Amino acid sequence: MKVLVVGGGGREHALAWKLTREHAVTDVLCAPGNPGIATIARNIPIDSHDIDALAGLAEAEHVGLTIVGPEVPLNAGLVDVFIRRGLRVFGPTRAAAQLECSKVFAKEFMARHGIPTARYRVCTSADDARAIVASGELGFPAVIKADGLAAGKGVVVAADAEEALLAIHNAMDERLFGEAGTRVVIEECMVGPEVSFFALCDGRRAMPILSAQDHKRVFDNDHGPNTGGMGAFAPSPLVDSTMQATIMREIVEPVVAGMRADGHEYRGFLYAGLMLTCDGPKVVEFNVRFGDPEAQVVLPAIQEDLVPRLVAAAEGDLVPGPLNVSDDKHVGVVMASRGYPGPVESGTPIQGLDSLPEDVLVFHSGTRSVEAGISRPVTAGGRVLTVVGKGPTFETAVGRAYEGVSRISFDGMQFRRDIGRKALAR
Repeated sequence: MKVLVVGGGGREHALAWKLTREHAVTDVLCAPGNPGIATIARNIPIDSHDIDALAGLAEAEHVGLTIVGPEVPLNAGLVDVFIRRGLRVFGPTRAAAQLECSKVFAKEFMARHGIPTARYRVCTSADDARAIVASGELGFPAVIKADGLAAGKGVVVAADAEEALLAIHNAMDERLFGEAGTRVVIEECMVGPEVSFFALCDGRRAMPILSAQDHKRVFDNDHGPNTGGMGAFAPSPLVDSTMQATIMREIVEPVVAGMRADGHEYRGFLYAGLMLTCDGPKVVEFNVRFGDPEAQVVLPAIQEDLVPRLVAAAEGDLVPGPLNVSDDKHVGVVMASRGYPGPVESGTPIQGLDSLPEDVLVFHSGTRSVEAGISRPVTAGGRVLTVVGKGPTFETAVGRAYEGVSRISFDGMQFRRDIGRKALAR
């Protein structure tokens, strides 16, 4: 079977890496891909937003399964177009993708179906939002979320009213996130450790994949602005078999049942960002695809072929059962450009990718190739690489990840030095 992966980041590199090792897969195509993916699969220069061109590629290449990596083409209705053209595709429809692509939709969905989450208010104007802040009804700190997609940067945890008002001004008055800030959700700030939980869904049933813990803030000790993710580790020590059963029973299964009841069968990866509060797990947010950088630490842990499960889920015929995963721990450190999550410079040469130790993987996110007699990678975005170490213990995995980081260099690189510390403390 030929498989097409849509996207060109670290998540898609990890997917391509996994798929090229599977028995049922004869060829992996990636559109548009990146230089790291080009070493293991075929890159096709089609933008992930060009849905008609992607469908034409799948038809021309006789692709047996298309896997959609990022959320933007899902929100644009890629799955709907593929289904209409008789192409097998793994991912939710545009209607189902609103679980991630609209914070208002997600909160109202959870309220309607009794899924535990933080208290909230929806604001359709800046004046409404400022009035909620002034009332103090949700307390402080408060969480301000732009309704639409904002590349992981549309959430502000405001310590006080002044910070909340600034977040509202940036989102709704200045339109820092464009149309995503037309509405905002203001939430109470939940307390507890945060985990990422992944499940595979076929519209009627769901099965757990694995848990992880992400690091959203740009600086060590969870300081600084939110990012798309500065690193992750898997599995989370906080999610044992009892907690997993609770998450499936109280969150994942009600999501699948609720989406079906609302007429939007959910097929694809479901990412539940959870806060483990003293009252049990509560939803912080949903993603309708694999997380990034969580995919880079979860996918290498899966020891069975994934494609048969994805095909079954896409066809609504999943048979839930335990997934064969490694006992190894995986830790991924994101290497980012200077200035991230703000404006960054690109085109800086990357050194050391050919001198990495064993048990270290590198997944490309923001890179491109420059021909100067010989092809060499340069930076091309905020998050550049994810360096993943594995080992029988978190201590070993952390050490190997940072040994890999120490071998790589580019001007202006930044990374957190505490990825995995929470697992060690646990």
